Amino acid sequence: MNHTLPELVDPWRMVSARRTFAGRLPLAAMKRLASGLADATGEVEYELDFDKDEAGVSGVRVRAKTALPLICQRTLERFEQPVEIDAKLGFIVDEEDEAALPAGYEPLLLDAAGLHPRDMIEDELILALPVFPVKPGTQEMQREWKEAGEVEPAKPNPFAVLKNVKL
Repeated sequence: MNHTLPELVDPWRMVSARRTFAGRLPLAAMKRLASGLADATGEVEYELDFDKDEAGVSGVRVRAKTALPLICQRTLERFEQPVEIDAKLGFIVDEEDEAALPAGYEPLLLDAAGLHPRDMIEDELILALPVFPVKPGTQEMQREWKEAGEVEPAKPNPFAVLKNVKL
């Protein structure tokens, strides 16, 4: 197990060596993720296991655990959303290979440049972000909606008195 996360790895060599990386990363180091957060305080605990399963599928298992600081869309207050990720990513070299992946695997399209482990962790955290963050325990707001045929009563025109003014 390695505690330092390299910037770039060869995914096929990592699988053949059955490498595992584990450690912590600051949320501030993930610029794309940080743009969707209330602030970038905190860190993510991660584990990446490169392996080949019994069916011969090469891939990586991504586990991450953190508390993401978000802004509640009901109360506009900061809160921390606990997030735990456990995803199996199967390596594919072109999009046609996606259909061959067994159930339970998400496709990870590889290119010749290699794989950026930090970006992979950041991508999984971005996918875990809620569309509308809501602090647990807040009450749903009640709204009165008008029926489709219901028309609001007409208000008097404040300029109607000017019709009678002669110049």
